[in-house]
Amino acid sequence: MKKFILTLMAGAMSALAFAQPAQTVKGRVVDTESQQPVIGANVIVTSVTPIIGGVTDTEGNFRIEKVPVGRHSFKITSMGYDDAFVQEINVGSGKEVELNIKLAESFRALNEVVVKAQKENGAPLNDMVSVSGRSFTVDQTKRFAASVNDPARMAMSFAGVAATDDGSNQLIIRGNSPKGMLWRMEGVEIPNPNHFAQEGASGGGISALSANVLGNSDFLTGAFPAEYGNATSGVFDLKLRKGNNEKREYAMQAGILGLDFAAEGPIGAKGGASYLANYRYSTLSVLNKIGVNLNGDASIDFQDGAFKVYIPYDDKVVVSVWGLGGMSTSKVDDEDMKETFKSNRGMVGVNYLRYINSKSYMENIVSYSATSQTGDFYDKNIDATYQQKFVNQALRLSSLYNYKLNARNTVRLGVIINHLDFNLYDKDNEDGPYEINVDRKGNTQLFQAYAQWKSRLTPTVTLNAGLQGMLLGLNNRYSIEPRVGVRWAVAPRSAVSFGAGLHSKTESISTYFAQVKVSEDKTDLLNKNLKLTKSAHLVAGYEFRPLASWRVLAETYYQHHYNIPIGPANTTTPYLLHNSQLNEISGFVSDSLTSDGKGRSYGLELTVEKSLTAGIYLMSTTSLYQSKYTGRDGIERDSRFNGKYVQNLLAGKEWRVGKNKTNIFAANIKLLAAGGNRTTPIDLEKSREKGRTERDWSRSYSEQLPAYFRTDLRVSYTKNKKRTTSTISLDIQNVTNRLNAFDRYYNKKEDRVKLITQTGMLPILNYRLEF
Repeated sequence: MKKFILTLMAGAMSALAFAQPAQTVKGRVVDTESQQPVIGANVIVTSVTPIIGGVTDTEGNFRIEKVPVGRHSFKITSMGYDDAFVQEINVGSGKEVELNIKLAESFRALNEVVVKAQKENGAPLNDMVSVSGRSFTVDQTKRFAASVNDPARMAMSFAGVAATDDGSNQLIIRGNSPKGMLWRMEGVEIPNPNHFAQEGASGGGISALSANVLGNSDFLTGAFPAEYGNATSGVFDLKLRKGNNEKREYAMQAGILGLDFAAEGPIGAKGGASYLANYRYSTLSVLNKIGVNLNGDASIDFQDGAFKVYIPYDDKVVVSVWGLGGMSTSKVDDEDMKETFKSNRGMVGVNYLRYINSKSYMENIVSYSATSQTGDFYDKNIDATYQQKFVNQALRLSSLYNYKLNARNTVRLGVIINHLDFNLYDKDNEDGPYEINVDRKGNTQLFQAYAQWKSRLTPTVTLNAGLQGMLLGLNNRYSIEPRVGVRWAVAPRSAVSFGAGLHSKTESISTYFAQVKVSEDKTDLLNKNLKLTKSAHLVAGYEFRPLASWRVLAETYYQHHYNIPIGPANTTTPYLLHNSQLNEISGFVSDSLTSDGKGRSYGLELTVEKSLTAGIYLMSTTSLYQSKYTGRDGIERDSRFNGKYVQNLLAGKEWRVGKNKTNIFAANIKLLAAGGNRTTPIDLEKSREKGRTERDWSRSYSEQLPAYFRTDLRVSYTKNKKRTTSTISLDIQNVTNRLNAFDRYYNKKEDRVKLITQTGMLPILNYRLEF
């Protein structure tokens, strides 16, 4: 009788699975340190009743078929390893889901009861990150209100990040200039991956990264491990996912920002090789060509693409070929001003990963990148013109060796050689006759090396220590940077952490070659010997996870910045006397600079987060901070980015609807309150005399504009059919149509100071189809 009942239940479950849309979830489980497959690991879907799951084979691969569509949580266990948990996985009928999971080896007796440092949801993918780091999913870039598939705009919701510019995705991290950001992709540094990006900037108007090709990635805000060099404020460590190696899948997307098409599938009949490609063309360009202009006097055009080819030759070698490119143009032509700005970028890389033995592997990367920025500008009101063209190329060779000594200790060594080519030109007539600010071709090198050691001192205490070295061949400036991080699981759901390190950053190559005027008819390269900008970070944190889906994290930090470029010792120019490069957003500076400045930033951050389980997610991030700088005059002032506070509140709810409850209606909201932008007061008399905006630099950034408030809303409806998933969404940015203050300027026609306001309500409609 019992056997009959079990058979009947199994038949009912099978019929239900057949009747309702379902999908395959597959993936691979590997050892965190050695990257070797974990055989016999159990991967369990904990969010369905009864529980279903799969077991990994000799290659670490698992496959779970007929997983019902919807949000799911997974638990991964294996004898001799600490458990891992994955949440917020969206299973749709249009695409198979692939998970890449890492397990950390246990090193206590199996029958001994200890507190384990389990791999929890949201923990950094890089296990050598101890503090100020978290992973994020591609789903979050799609789901968070106002993110619009952009990882940078999604990160603006995280603790420590300020966002008070509607038109840019520049990241102000812990009160630091966005110039201190490092972008990495597939393990190597890449140029700024944003459209309409200026020389030396880390952000732009629109991301060139597509959610169709991105995998889960890391975002770091301080005290980075030794493998991250040439950064002082933050790191985006991006990963591209590999394409489906068993079946062909496609995605199409149409919205206000662009028309997307993505394709992926296997290469060859067997062997596990795959391809993934995406292309996007600006919808604004299409509308302009048919006579619909949404940008007033401005004409905006952009397109981008990305790809990854994944080729496993055998169980010892994997080769990946990947690339990203984008082109963008902005034109303004009216009675007072004409401007054409073009910003293009492209990068390609080849990763050669070899598993040497069961304890070690090596990854060698060759990458090439190029950026081109051209600008032509004419302002009729002040008869000012500028022309510029910056072309930067980089050939990078990176080699990483990872060796797992035992369950306690892992060593990672790396070398990076950057060969940098440049062709730079800039001239203007802002203050009279034309002056050439830079005109230089050439090349130089940047050398980096690092060593990292991860030691699990006890089952609850992990030490990450390392050393980064960097040398700029242009002027032989170098830096030796110790880093250390400690994480201690003091209780089953509590952990304290500590991190400290020294970090440095080069200036834009164009700044080193600025042609500074030293007499009426002579210029000199006064900036060529600038030192590396340095920042010492100190972070302490406490994390509490009351439940599997809840996370509370508090961090406090102090950062000391030095070797900051400021004006020379004998300067009488107000801007150079009272300012600092800590206040700049982009990188090209034509003034004479010396590395004598300093600054500091400190603050407290609190994150309260609930993962998307039971159809609901919540996240509150509070950042209280101070950001200061000291210029040539020796006076400590508020920096340009010292907004002093940021409060984000995000929430979302998903409802399962439809006849079989397989479709999803979702609503997401984001509330943001932050200190207003800081600005330098305008000198009205001098502005009248010059006929343009002139500022009183003796009061640099002493004025704070009104507080920044914004509400964003996103609603979406996802329909899962047997083999397709379609989603229609509407993002309404700035729902209340509040015109936040951006800056002040002098209006010559009205002879008064006026306020520049930012974007009002902006609806963004989008449709996506996966099949």
